Amino acid sequence: MNTPTSLDASGLGGHPKGLTTLFFTELWERFSYYGMRAILVLYMVAPVTNGGLAFDTKTAASIYGTYTMSVYLMSLPGGLLADRVLGAKLAVLLGGVIIACGHFSMVFASPTFFYMGLVLIACGTGLLKPNISTMVGSLYGENDPRRDSGFSIFYMGINIGAVLAPLVCGYLAQSEGFKRWLASMGFDPLSSWHWGFGAAGVGMTLGLIVYLIHRQRLAHIGQITRKSKNVTKTAAHPPLTRAEWRRVGAIFIFFLFTILFWAAYEQKGASLNLFADRLVRTEAFGYTFPSSWLQSTTAFFVIMLAPLFSMLWVRMGERQPSSPAKFTLGLLFIGMGYLLMIPAAMLTASGKISPLWLVGLYFLEVTGEMCLSPVGLSVVSKLAPAKILGIMMGVWFLAAALGNKLAGYLAGFFDANNSSVLTTLYGSIAVGLLIAAGILAALTPVIRRMMGNVR
Repeated sequence: MNTPTSLDASGLGGHPKGLTTLFFTELWERFSYYGMRAILVLYMVAPVTNGGLAFDTKTAASIYGTYTMSVYLMSLPGGLLADRVLGAKLAVLLGGVIIACGHFSMVFASPTFFYMGLVLIACGTGLLKPNISTMVGSLYGENDPRRDSGFSIFYMGINIGAVLAPLVCGYLAQSEGFKRWLASMGFDPLSSWHWGFGAAGVGMTLGLIVYLIHRQRLAHIGQITRKSKNVTKTAAHPPLTRAEWRRVGAIFIFFLFTILFWAAYEQKGASLNLFADRLVRTEAFGYTFPSSWLQSTTAFFVIMLAPLFSMLWVRMGERQPSSPAKFTLGLLFIGMGYLLMIPAAMLTASGKISPLWLVGLYFLEVTGEMCLSPVGLSVVSKLAPAKILGIMMGVWFLAAALGNKLAGYLAGFFDANNSSVLTTLYGSIAVGLLIAAGILAALTPVIRRMMGNVR
């Protein structure tokens, strides 16, 4: 098998050519995922007279939470299947095909095709998402200094797709102008939701086309991982040491607080999506825009803030906060964001409010994300004993899965017609996050001792 080499510098910015292929493949896959997700809850709760499924809020929120949880859970068998049977390269291809089939299933106005689409997208994403990241890492040698930069470029592709997706799919699904065009062309304007779902499928198809056209750039990576024949099946790892168990304990503490963070963060696709649709003035400079467009702001803020935080941590060097302190800041920022929603919810009693309330929340959310999400992956890779690193990474994805399911549960309490209920909902989330930040801050000295020499 060929191995990646640091001499392969013929691509963009001196990186391997394969990075460009994976960049655009992932950009279009994320376009498809976030495009569909931007309109998912809105479609489920829309009345039949508007082309929707007429689900009540609690049912729609529960389906949303189960779906987004499943996307993360399916990454575990998806990664295992790639390691043992398919290889990452084939797993990404099959995953993309299954995802596209899922989106195109949702083009049809039928509950059966709707549910089938959700299942296919979750299964396909489980195959594609973890394995395309593995392939990015495989482009570089073990000590290649370009590795971190390569992942930063790849991460930028994710967020470019996430910015564009709600703009395109949201316009097709919600825009009155597009509905008028459909009617003028002899199509049913109530089918606009399914044009949005179809656009997500087109996005994944474009990603597959890029992947296949430039597959030769990836010829040396993504094969099945085979264990050395010199390693006997009866060979056993020594038990974890006391210091290693303490590090595992620290990971589980981070795990619990991460669930709370994602439960609040993922409201943007659930209750906050409904909030924007029903209670926010979606107007700017005299132009009315689809409420789902506000879903693009978080990815835009990630693109804006990620380089700044990266430079900040490098500039601070040894003076930067410890990992538990960064987690605390993450919870603190998102908690302050939800504090904004208390007066915002109160103001809805008098009519629709400015979109700037949500923009402010999303900015603080992403600021918190910059302190917590990338740090979480890094801290697991540093704390987990090498013999169980794969298991602990799986556990980390489980935190995101449980957070997404909890997000769906909390969104079930959304009531656009009762400002006091909304105040209680978002106020409770804010208070819970701030209390969690306080507890984590108090536990920081203990966690740092458990972490040993790891910061």
